[in-house]
Amino acid sequence: MGINLRGRSFLKLLDFSSEEIRYLLDLSKNFKNMKMNGIEHKYLSGKNMVLLFEKTSTRTRCSFEVAGYDLGMGVTYLDPGSSQMGKKESIEDTARVLGRLYDCIEYRGFSQDLVQTLSDYSGVPVYNGLTDLFHPTQMIADLLTIEENFGRLKGINFTYMGDARNNVANSLMIACAKMGVNFTACAPSHLFPEEWLRDEAKKIAKETGSIIRFTESVEEGTKDADVIYTDIWVSMGEPDSVWEERINLLKPYQVNKKAFENASKDAIFLHCLPSFHDLKTTIGRDIHEKFGLEEMEVTNEIFESSRSKVFDEAENRMHTIKAVIYATMK
Repeated sequence: MGINLRGRSFLKLLDFSSEEIRYLLDLSKNFKNMKMNGIEHKYLSGKNMVLLFEKTSTRTRCSFEVAGYDLGMGVTYLDPGSSQMGKKESIEDTARVLGRLYDCIEYRGFSQDLVQTLSDYSGVPVYNGLTDLFHPTQMIADLLTIEENFGRLKGINFTYMGDARNNVANSLMIACAKMGVNFTACAPSHLFPEEWLRDEAKKIAKETGSIIRFTESVEEGTKDADVIYTDIWVSMGEPDSVWEERINLLKPYQVNKKAFENASKDAIFLHCLPSFHDLKTTIGRDIHEKFGLEEMEVTNEIFESSRSKVFDEAENRMHTIKAVIYATMK
């Protein structure tokens, strides 16, 4: 029986089977091939999509916009100041209005409950562009990038270093469990994912053969890793006051040459971006002035090395988001 995702929302990978994720990955490869070969694929001509952004983004916005345009869709972008959602109009009412005007909705912001409410009340597919809990569209791009480099997912050793309780780490743990990738969270123990989510991942892993591990030891966590992944140490929306505490906690978990010397010989580096690997950003320079750091979650040496696949990964956001939109709208 074929996979049919028509009319489904894409809010978290917990909602999707391994077979459905595999379908999205294969569809992403097809769309990437068409894009690279200049083959037009305006399969959703006449459809319209609205992008609701409470948190700004470069990659997520551009990926959704280009994906929509390539599929022949009309795309409307609403920034935080362009909607009455949650201010003068309830989320439920906003969802019902937008569902009458648009064929699908993307939301990027804070609350997982909010994106769920949009899905419950709009009557159209809703896509989670990022919430505080999950970042599912990033995951399909990450899985595609890993498979492009190793030719497989099952049995790959994947290590996440840093704040392992954030939305990216949460989603990576579930993505790895679903696809038979061995996942290690390498972080201070109080920055491990929440216990309920760890239990969910372990339950899934029993079915797929994945190994789910948590360790505070960098040496143990990076041993024979095929993929080392990290994210910025302070997430969007967190106060600046947490920088000093987070730097002191996570400096030992910086992705650097020593970490890669402990990994497999063909190991790659991934990061969802943006990254503070040099002093070419306002925040990077500010952190340097306050704390003397020239690099944070990853050294520039690793970021700019041949091991780094972060820009392939960023490009793959477009192809995989296109697959998600098409699969739920065709």
